[in-house]
Amino acid sequence: TPQRGTVPSPSAGLTEEQKEFQKVALDFASKEMAPHMAEWDEKEIFPVETMRKAAQLGFGGIYVKPDVGGSGLSRLDTSIIFEALSTGCTSTTAYMSIHNMCVWMIDTFGSEEQRRRFCPSLCSMEKFASYCLTEPGSGSDAASLLTSAQRKGDTYVLNGSKAFISGGGDTDVYVVMCRTGGPGPKGISCLVLEKGTPGLSFGKKEKKVGWNSQPTRAVIFEDCVVPVGNRLGAEGQGFSIAMKGLNGGRINIASCSLGAAHASVLLAQEHLTVRKQFGEPLANNQYLQFGLAEMEGREDAAVLCSMAKLFATDECFAICNQALQMHGGYGYLKDYAVQQFVRDIRVHQILEGTNEVMRMIVARNLLQG
Repeated sequence: TPQRGTVPSPSAGLTEEQKEFQKVALDFASKEMAPHMAEWDEKEIFPVETMRKAAQLGFGGIYVKPDVGGSGLSRLDTSIIFEALSTGCTSTTAYMSIHNMCVWMIDTFGSEEQRRRFCPSLCSMEKFASYCLTEPGSGSDAASLLTSAQRKGDTYVLNGSKAFISGGGDTDVYVVMCRTGGPGPKGISCLVLEKGTPGLSFGKKEKKVGWNSQPTRAVIFEDCVVPVGNRLGAEGQGFSIAMKGLNGGRINIASCSLGAAHASVLLAQEHLTVRKQFGEPLANNQYLQFGLAEMEGREDAAVLCSMAKLFATDECFAICNQALQMHGGYGYLKDYAVQQFVRDIRVHQILEGTNEVMRMIVARNLLQG
């Protein structure tokens, strides 16, 4: 147990190898990300070259198999890396976590041909990926999505639109959930589209409270012709693929929140030069999600990932907000980094399944028990 009044070490309880990954990620965050975090936010810069440097360290396909350029690390290792990177810029790390989720989906559910076609350039971040599930009329109720893909010979003709897509318009590969069959989750399939496909277009760049180092746009499909060879898995498997991706995504976002909270605590400490108040809350939740990250293969993975996402994103937002409070009026100035952590992690309670939906998943599981 850490001494009262000290911030627990982020490397507590890790293996030597994990401490190495963490050190590399923390060094990268402090040298390559933190000095630019405010500028990326203010000027809304998508830091492509910085992310490519991160990919050279293996952070473009962290839990993707090595035969297609991935690092082949565990979900726990991934969690450690995203937490560490997030201390340098939460918004950029959160995008990287979505990119990693997309590459993992192709690696896990794609054919050998699809894996070799898409994964190497995504792992190197020569190309970037976007996850396209949410629609204007269906956010958390993803099973009711309307984007349709009509089969015509050896192609699908795609029509519809997606909302709030991270990277939309600036990325190269779009992992799209669409309706190939009847209503409900069983009618959904997963198609991979490339930028430049005729009929694929984008809405205006959204003006956001935070997450400004990644663009967010609507993605629009108007008679987009996609080869059947770009479908991941079987027809009707799309919803299952999307949810398995999100189980990992929720752990990743929880990890990004932890990194932001840790950085905010250190900023508050530095500002006050008094080391108290924060020892306990951070110590209590610092590595909650690590045990959970390893449980994704379990039958109750969805509920465990939901618990981690709910708890870590709520607690860490409260911690960042309290760190801002401890800065007094200075905390509300853009000259001080703490306000950006607060703005960037606020959305973690909304995306990848709102925290209200996380509570429903947890409650449903308890009631079934």
